[in-house]
Amino acid sequence: MAGSRLDLIAPPAGTLLLIGPRATEDLSGFAPDRTIILQGFRPDHDALAARGFRVASSPAALPEGEVAAAIVFLPRARAEARARVALAASRLAPGASLWVDGQKTDGIDSMLRELRTLAPVDDVQSRAHGKILHLAMPAGAWVPADWVGAERTVEGGFVTAPGVFSADGPDPASQALAAALPDRMPTRVVDLGAGWGWLAAQVLARPGLETLHLVEADAAALECARRNVTDPRAVFHWADATSFRLPDPVNGVVMNPPFHDTRNPDPHLGARFIRAAAGLLTGAGRLWMVANRHLPYEPVLAEHFAQVQEIAGDGRFKVITATGAGRPKRR
Repeated sequence: MAGSRLDLIAPPAGTLLLIGPRATEDLSGFAPDRTIILQGFRPDHDALAARGFRVASSPAALPEGEVAAAIVFLPRARAEARARVALAASRLAPGASLWVDGQKTDGIDSMLRELRTLAPVDDVQSRAHGKILHLAMPAGAWVPADWVGAERTVEGGFVTAPGVFSADGPDPASQALAAALPDRMPTRVVDLGAGWGWLAAQVLARPGLETLHLVEADAAALECARRNVTDPRAVFHWADATSFRLPDPVNGVVMNPPFHDTRNPDPHLGARFIRAAAGLLTGAGRLWMVANRHLPYEPVLAEHFAQVQEIAGDGRFKVITATGAGRPKRR
């Protein structure tokens, strides 16, 4: 693990819990048979499992019992970072080792300052624009109660969880898309990247729909969606939206594609969503999508659809509809 901060630590014998590592992390120094990983993002979950690790998609899926040590990989969202530390602490006995690893851009310095007010941090090492810090578990309850990954209820009575996209409420782009949808929806629709279910609820409120497939790679967000969308016409899929397929084509897709792959900017991610949508639709089916105004999705749409039209928008967002999947415009 040359160049990695992980090679600066020496985990003890016993089972090691890793909370939130991405598939891109170099975990070659950890024995798969002594390592349990918590990772709810489906592409990373599957890639880590393919490397022989035991991977749980949610805290509830972790095996019972304490672990010998834990490493928390710091996410960018502060509430989620605190929740990960609280979860690790709940699984460790007093005196056990907890490491927290993160980039400066993900808030490792502010996390270090917070932890120093709560427990003795006995080692901090820097490398590769980040830090890894160590503390031995204090006895007693030292993690603040509000660090525990509690759900919250937002506008409209929807439940969200720490770290899910737009956890404070429906994001403006999804609201713009919902406002531009037709009064009557097609019978079979897929919500690609459904998040915690706000857009799906708006789609289900329109007549015409018989089945709505909610596709989401973030297990925590999908669990919120299951609670927020109780309509029997809803079908839930924990899956990578960019490669999702169904046995039969549908006649509608709605989506607010991300342009960040959980942490890192990925300008090609929206293009992969568009290709996936085209692969799900019948030739007469229709796509409705929203995107930030500056994102150049029109050329990709023209490669996969015969007709592309902007139907709403403002200086921030554009709402686009497309039909004729598989019959791109001739050049």
